[in-house]
Amino acid sequence: MNSTLTKALKKHFGFDRFRPMQEEIITAVMAKKDCLVIMPTGGGKSICFQLPALLLPGTFIIISPLIALMKDQVESLRANNIEAAFINSALEFSEERRLMQMLTDGSLKLLYLSPEKLLTNSMLEALQGVDISGFAVDEAHCISVWGHDFRAEYSKLNLLKNKWPKVPIMALTATADKITRRDIVKQLAIENCEIFLGSFNRANLSLQVRPGQKVYKQVKTILERHNRESGIIYCLSRKSCEEVAAKLKSDGYKAAYYHAGMTAERRSGNQEDFVKDNIRIIVATIAFGMGIDKSNIRFIIHYNLPKNIEGYYQEIGRGGRDGLSCETVMFYSYRDVMILQDFAKESNQAEIQIAKLKRIQQYAEARVCRRKILMAYFGEDLSKDCGNCDVCKNPPEVEDATILVQKALSALKRLQEKVGIGALIDVLRGSQKSYIFQNGYHRIKTFGAGKALSYRDWQHYILQMLHHGLIEIAYDQKHTLRVTNAGKDVLFNDRHVDLVKPLIDESGSQTFLKPEPQKTKKQEFEEQLFNELRMLRKEIADSKGVPPYVVFSDATLREMASNHPMDLGEMASVSGVGEFKLAEYGEAFLNQIRHYIAASDIGSSAVKGKTYIQTLQLVREGRSVSEIAQERNIHVATVYAHLVCLFEKKLITTIENYLTPGEMGKIEAAVRATGVVDKLKPLYEHLKEQIEYGKIRLYLSYRNQSK
Repeated sequence: MNSTLTKALKKHFGFDRFRPMQEEIITAVMAKKDCLVIMPTGGGKSICFQLPALLLPGTFIIISPLIALMKDQVESLRANNIEAAFINSALEFSEERRLMQMLTDGSLKLLYLSPEKLLTNSMLEALQGVDISGFAVDEAHCISVWGHDFRAEYSKLNLLKNKWPKVPIMALTATADKITRRDIVKQLAIENCEIFLGSFNRANLSLQVRPGQKVYKQVKTILERHNRESGIIYCLSRKSCEEVAAKLKSDGYKAAYYHAGMTAERRSGNQEDFVKDNIRIIVATIAFGMGIDKSNIRFIIHYNLPKNIEGYYQEIGRGGRDGLSCETVMFYSYRDVMILQDFAKESNQAEIQIAKLKRIQQYAEARVCRRKILMAYFGEDLSKDCGNCDVCKNPPEVEDATILVQKALSALKRLQEKVGIGALIDVLRGSQKSYIFQNGYHRIKTFGAGKALSYRDWQHYILQMLHHGLIEIAYDQKHTLRVTNAGKDVLFNDRHVDLVKPLIDESGSQTFLKPEPQKTKKQEFEEQLFNELRMLRKEIADSKGVPPYVVFSDATLREMASNHPMDLGEMASVSGVGEFKLAEYGEAFLNQIRHYIAASDIGSSAVKGKTYIQTLQLVREGRSVSEIAQERNIHVATVYAHLVCLFEKKLITTIENYLTPGEMGKIEAAVRATGVVDKLKPLYEHLKEQIEYGKIRLYLSYRNQSK
């Protein structure tokens, strides 16, 4: 591990260690290499360009599609005392001119631009005179027609390599399948780039699909489990957004809606209220959330079926970005499928959109580990079931399907991987359709090898093979099937495969609602302290006009509530507390923790690992030193050591109950006579061993704190 990078990470962002791949990516950027970074939402992509930007000379330019994304990231950077800015159409002319001056002066380390702003002649001309340390193209899937959110202005970004051939380019996205990845590097002219493909496995996200009947009633049940927590509800239409938000508000929830049909001012206001925790729930179309850095989203609900897996995974990825748990629920009905099919047919990319809609429909209907399906879609083989989805929690009956799968894979290879699902099933069942004979498919050895199974059963098994990553669909090759490396292991190396048996009725999905376990005393204490810290964070954030998570994330507050640091040294070890935030907020949060512990009847079992806290309980009860020693079965000297610790950590504010005025006077006289202020033995001997070590130590601590 590079100690320089790790120290910089802690100093600027407060993290003690890198997340997977971050260090390797940063090292590549520092070496001026082009990179394609595929990392799930919440995986830590931003650090991959933010840290090099601080360490390299010059300004790092980040191309970002949304104003909200720029604003969030710039606020977070400034909260860490990092000079960053964004320039877009929302700025006043005077502010833009001031920032342009900072850019030319070289005083900006990071500058966020929309692609439209970057491509203006004035900006391109201005950047020619700037020392640019690198370019980051965020949401890079927007550059590809194969991506789920293609944007025409992104297609012009190939000029970056033409105009600045020696400046490294980072392309970053959370959701891109193999075809989209190839297209990104081609469009940006970075074919020789280093590719970093992170794991798409966000284990902290629970995955559920539920039948789309009585949806609002089910939603309210979910909200009851997330009291005082933030979440997003995605709806298919603007009208349904408004209707659901109105119902929630009438039922007493702090909710608002967000869609493209609102005025920009109102849309921005609702988003701001959500980001700043003024409202708990935002009901939105997919227009909401792209690039939002709000880290404490605890539930994501899809009121309707999403239109593709990439969008769905990006949307649920907005939950739990702090690494804490997030519940995700999708409601599925065939009515949604029909509506989305109509939308897709009207698209310029109808064939692609319909094919991708089928995949999300297959996901919703699946009876295998849902995370395995998602991982396989992005080319990742998850070896074990996740244990955190509705299917895993209520597992269906499985069977050894190795031979069955081998028949299908063998047929696909013999068909030279030039057919889709329907044709493969027809061949396996020995269909007599005319195209079978016209193409000579009836001549292959495995023709009719699966005729004992119905078409529906074969469809059931082949979809599972797709979900298990044994085969994949080549969308750019007329949706034909390919055998993956995992599939070749089954075909040639006898890898064992278990698949779910077909069900007579596959409508609906099981859920895994489980009763909340009874919280321990320690958990109750930590939850209460977390809420106290959250209220303090909100006060500070409101005073500074920033979102609460910009001050500290929920994960950082949870760690404080769990470890309850008592001084700046302990606070500095909390993940997410960097040098600037320690100086800015450290004492305020320490005081809140100290006050809460001192005022709470937490009991000796609530806070383990800090034995002086147990002594504090007895101090609060007015026990003497000897009584505390007897009660806890510890030495008197240990009790005095605890009293010193409690005093220094400001959990007690007076020592008069443990030292008489006469004893304090004698110790002070000894200090003046000997000149010793930091050693016990000389003072103990000067006092003719009449005052014990513990009392001397306690007085010296008091004397030091009083100065």
